[in-house]
Amino acid sequence: MKVMVVGGGGREHAIVKKIKENPSVTELYVLPGNGGMAQDAVCVDIGAKDIDGMVAFAKEKAIDFAVVAPDDPLVLGAVDALEAIGVPCFGPNKDAAILEGSKVFSKNLMKKYGIPTAAYEVFDKAEDALAYLETAPIPTVIKADGLALGKGVIIAETREQAKEGVKTIMEDKVFGASGDHIVVEEFLTGPEVSVLAFTDGKTMIPMVSSMDHKRALDGDKGLNTGGMGTVAPNPYYTEAVAEECMKTIFLPTMDAMNKEGRTFKGCLYFGLMLTPNGPKVIEYNCRFGDPETQVVLPLLESDLLTIMQHIAKGTLAEAEVEFSKKSACCVIMASEGYPGKYETGYEITLPADSSRIFVAGAKIKDGKLVTGGGRVLGVTEVADTLAEAVDKAYATVKTVSFANAYYRKDIGKKALAAEV
Repeated sequence: MKVMVVGGGGREHAIVKKIKENPSVTELYVLPGNGGMAQDAVCVDIGAKDIDGMVAFAKEKAIDFAVVAPDDPLVLGAVDALEAIGVPCFGPNKDAAILEGSKVFSKNLMKKYGIPTAAYEVFDKAEDALAYLETAPIPTVIKADGLALGKGVIIAETREQAKEGVKTIMEDKVFGASGDHIVVEEFLTGPEVSVLAFTDGKTMIPMVSSMDHKRALDGDKGLNTGGMGTVAPNPYYTEAVAEECMKTIFLPTMDAMNKEGRTFKGCLYFGLMLTPNGPKVIEYNCRFGDPETQVVLPLLESDLLTIMQHIAKGTLAEAEVEFSKKSACCVIMASEGYPGKYETGYEITLPADSSRIFVAGAKIKDGKLVTGGGRVLGVTEVADTLAEAVDKAYATVKTVSFANAYYRKDIGKKALAAEV
């Protein structure tokens, strides 16, 4: 069986490693992949947004199944284009991917169908948003409508910060057209939880919960990043909370998308806040989260490719989906300076066993693996307890080296404190 995975980061490396476990896979390609994935799949120099290129490649190689992992190609309609030439895909089509592609759409959907989320206002003009912020409750949250590499959210703790955020997004256009519209949202408090879920539009199977660490520096300080590490399961996500989320958020979201004629098939990511008034949705993503995937998939005991095929066929109810009761911790090793300016091109040394090291930003230069991005790789370990998983992950981090390496020293600390 010939399988093609679209994407080139740590999330895709985790997906590739899991798909490799299926014995029916004879050829595995990743577009574009990265230097660290070369030992697990054939990297093909076709960008994740080059839909014409990936369609031509799928035809040329007679691909049997495709996995479209990143948000951009999903929102651009990669699944639609591949399915149009007869290639079954894992991932939502363009109509369903709007759930992440437009914050305005997702907030309006939640309001329409009574799915709990933060109170909000939508603005198309900067002057209207600035006028609203004169009297809006502070702190507040400002979100660019479209995709922004996970960085289009500003938490403003003062009125001045809020106004500056509006100008940054709507006038300075730091996120381009994604900032043509913005959502100004109520600031919620409580523990955050990430829950990825498999769905074919008829059945919803949540995966193990996780806790992301978005800020660049220890103690949740510094700039927002794409994620500096994660642990699973999330101790705040109890069985009672899981039941409530299934009843008030997960199934209602699936049903709402069906009623809108936008049936969602793939991985639906729920970013949740466990507020004093119950769980609420902070954001939806239309794909596996990164780095959450790097702790969730190592705990999946069932065959990932088989689950994906069931979802593509609309038969998820027939799939076996089992997760380990163990815990996992992923520590992201980044280039010093990320998410701001950083240098690349430094040689990376990995331990002999790198089975749970997921490479994100690296390339091959003169036959050597060198750094090539902000987030370079994720080091994941699995153990019987979260404390053991954290200790193992940091022990493995010490066996990885590259100049200019930076990582947070407190991944899992908050989760461990919650377990006490």
